[in-house]
Amino acid sequence: MNFLRGVMGGPSAGPQPSGAETIQKLCDRVASSTLLDDRRDAVRALKSLSKKYRLEVGIQAMEHLIHVLQTDRSDSEIIGYALDTLYNVISNDLEEEEQDDSEEENLPKQVDDLGSQFTEIFIKQQENVTLLLTLVEEFDFHVRWPGVKLLTSLLKQQGPQVQQIILVSPMGVSRLMDLLADSREVIRNDGVLLLQQLTKSNAAIQKIVAFENAFERLLDIITEEGNSDGGIVVEDCLLLLQNLLKNNNSNQNFFKEGSYIQRMKPWFEVGDDNCGWSAQKVTNLHLMLQLVRVLVSPTNPPGATSSCQKAMFHCGLLQQLCTILMATGVPADILTETINTVSEVIRGCQMNQDYFASVNAPSNPPRPAIVVLLMSMVNERQPFVLRCAVLYCFQCFLYKNQKGQGEIVSTLLPSTIDATGNSVSAGQLLCGGLFSTDSLSNWCAAVALAHALQENATLKEQLLRVQLATSIGNPPVSLLQQCTNILSQGDKIDRRGSKVQTRVGLLMLLCTWLSNCSIAVTHFLHNPANVPFLTGQIAENLGEEEQLVQGLCALLLGISIYYNDNSLENYRKEKLKQLIEKRIGRENFIEKLGFISKHELYSRAAQKPQPSFSSPDHMMFDHEFTKLVKELEGVISKAIYKSSEEDKKEEEVKKTLEQHDNIVTHYKKVIREQDQELEELKQRINTLTSQNEQLQATVTQQVSQIQQHKDQYNLLKVQLGKDTQHHNSHGDTFHMNGIQTEEVSKLKEELEEWKNKHELLQGQLREKDSVIEKLKSSQLEIGTTEQSSQTSKSGSLEHNNELQKELEMLRSQIQLQSAEISKLQMENQKLQVMNITADPLLGDSSARAANNSELEGRLEQEIKELKSEVKALSEEKESLKQHLDSSSSTVAILQDEKSKLQQEVAESKKEQDDLLVLLADQDQKLSALKIKLKDLGVPVEDEDDIESGDQGDEDEDGDEEEQD
Repeated sequence: MNFLRGVMGGPSAGPQPSGAETIQKLCDRVASSTLLDDRRDAVRALKSLSKKYRLEVGIQAMEHLIHVLQTDRSDSEIIGYALDTLYNVISNDLEEEEQDDSEEENLPKQVDDLGSQFTEIFIKQQENVTLLLTLVEEFDFHVRWPGVKLLTSLLKQQGPQVQQIILVSPMGVSRLMDLLADSREVIRNDGVLLLQQLTKSNAAIQKIVAFENAFERLLDIITEEGNSDGGIVVEDCLLLLQNLLKNNNSNQNFFKEGSYIQRMKPWFEVGDDNCGWSAQKVTNLHLMLQLVRVLVSPTNPPGATSSCQKAMFHCGLLQQLCTILMATGVPADILTETINTVSEVIRGCQMNQDYFASVNAPSNPPRPAIVVLLMSMVNERQPFVLRCAVLYCFQCFLYKNQKGQGEIVSTLLPSTIDATGNSVSAGQLLCGGLFSTDSLSNWCAAVALAHALQENATLKEQLLRVQLATSIGNPPVSLLQQCTNILSQGDKIDRRGSKVQTRVGLLMLLCTWLSNCSIAVTHFLHNPANVPFLTGQIAENLGEEEQLVQGLCALLLGISIYYNDNSLENYRKEKLKQLIEKRIGRENFIEKLGFISKHELYSRAAQKPQPSFSSPDHMMFDHEFTKLVKELEGVISKAIYKSSEEDKKEEEVKKTLEQHDNIVTHYKKVIREQDQELEELKQRINTLTSQNEQLQATVTQQVSQIQQHKDQYNLLKVQLGKDTQHHNSHGDTFHMNGIQTEEVSKLKEELEEWKNKHELLQGQLREKDSVIEKLKSSQLEIGTTEQSSQTSKSGSLEHNNELQKELEMLRSQIQLQSAEISKLQMENQKLQVMNITADPLLGDSSARAANNSELEGRLEQEIKELKSEVKALSEEKESLKQHLDSSSSTVAILQDEKSKLQQEVAESKKEQDDLLVLLADQDQKLSALKIKLKDLGVPVEDEDDIESGDQGDEDEDGDEEEQD
């Protein structure tokens, strides 16, 4: 300590050492001192000087500090001082007071460079970063926290290089993921900041972090902190989630498959609290909405976006967003971002678009949300960004939504306009905005109406019926004519920038309307003033502001040529081409047409679907319109140079293509019908398969019954043989007669059993006959399917052969039974003869013989009946064989479909097994985490304890958790 007082400027005689000299002495002390306490004191002194003398400490002490980290791992205090010192040297987060107190005037200018240079020196040896990762694993607060801060600073200074070192380090990312599970909030929160820097622009690390259960942990933190009402920790977690999901399709799919979208719904339960919108809450909600947009961005793969959109609908997230959209007291920036989010959630998803169409605003009377939003779009007093958001929402609602397009256009048609005039429709709002004095409203309404016609030729034709009353006393004019009138009048009155925006919007609407619609082109050319207006606009030499209008006029005239069906004699394709050549010139026309794609605003609009403009003056092009220009620019240029013969050939090609399209449409309908038939056949096949299984079970049961009968007959035969031997050896006629009487009674019982079994067999045969009749009827219905399944006959023949073999076996067994019954009859006759020739001392033997003969006669009669019944049974078996043979093709089809279904079941079982393996892994991880928490002293209850505990125990546990 005396040494430190000396070097730190304690009371002593002589000149005071400079900062560099002091740092040099401290570094020598760290390097040469053998006592740990001396080294610790020297490192502590370097830490205190590292902020003021950052450059000197960094140059002289960095190597010694790294050596301390390597050799003094057992002492957490010196390790903490060394890490803090390195952090002060590398980090650029210097306070203004420390910068002002610096001795060198140029130090503040070099602050950014110093951090980068020192970081480069530190990571030059990759072992230093690996050592730092090892220290971060330490549970000691004084080691782990400064290690996390130092590693975060390294990532800020040299992000890609440090990321690569961590990526190749064994378990490098997994070590850092443990920071999120730290019970100390300071370390956990700084761990989130560290992972933010670690996951920036590195897809490989993003995937590793995601599969290390980052989503689960981050969502738990957000929930614990109060969702949108939480503090800056929620903001940091949301930023980290954006890093993991943005432009990372693998993580997005993992997020969706893990059912994490459902956990986002509570974020947006904000209610109508007008006083609860703090600055942090607004920031959190902004990030939450942006996170939703990341999952449904139009730049994502279409399949991934569609699945996320459906998940958001089914879990109620879309409904929650629409609630915020229609709520009162929502800040303007949150409302704007919510509109943009809802737009992308419904874009291209028919189910979500239908739901959005049914949403009503909480007004009296209720109005559709679309109408309320359009009111804001055409209202010039609303903020510019809000109007752009509403336009984007309307575009997304109509994107690939022919049903929604039809509903919008129907509000303009004369037959559907509300006669009472009490309610304002979407069509009336669009027309009002289209012809208002606000140029921005003109442009937005024109673009919105163009989206209602996008790729829908039927609606383009229907919109030609729309008539507008321009003024009292004048006849109504069509919407198409009114648009061209405004174009020509606006050109004569004013050519300032504001009117350019209006004319650009109207020209985009007309180009979209006329493209791929010959009837609309005919209506447009029917007005004799339109073509001269367009040629006059194109032929003039105007300034840069008007060049855009000239290019759009050239595009409109080119569309009128390319989609012209030559129904108007004065405006046939050839005549329009000659007019262009005389008035404008082909080269000049092509040059003016190229003004569109060369414009800077065109390039900006082509980048993404959302209309984002820095100012209203830059609002010129629509994203979907840029696609139309790209599609038509080349074909129009070729059409201008084509001759009449080439046009005729092209018309023939178009007709051929139309015929092909009709053929394709026809086959599509046929395929749909066949799909329906296949579904019906599959259901029938399932039914027939179950019936076939029942038949097979019945046949198996009959075989077993016949085997039982055979066994019983063999036993009876053995018993009769024993009785005969006993009679011959002893001559006891009384005993013999008694045995005969018993045997006759047994035979009677056997006959009764045979009768009962025969009746059962007859019932089963009747059931089989009914089933075969059903098979025959179904065979007629699926005749077409039999023709398509000829390739599977070999398998069906094998199955039929098996059935035939089984029937042959049944028939042979029945014949054997009949033969054995005849043998039994012969043996009974022998018994009768033996009774007649018995000993005369029996007394009344003649009477007994008469009784025996009577019994044997009855037995013979019953055996004959049984034989006839067995014969009938065999005939019925034969008829069953014939029925089965006739239904062989049907059974073959059933077997083929059965094999396909079995394959599908096997695949589904395999998927279920994979899911079970994943669930087992998840359970193992959860149990390991519970054990780790128990080891750390955190109380963890098992599920069985929670279920068995009473309510009183739960209350006590809740109180303990609040105290913790």
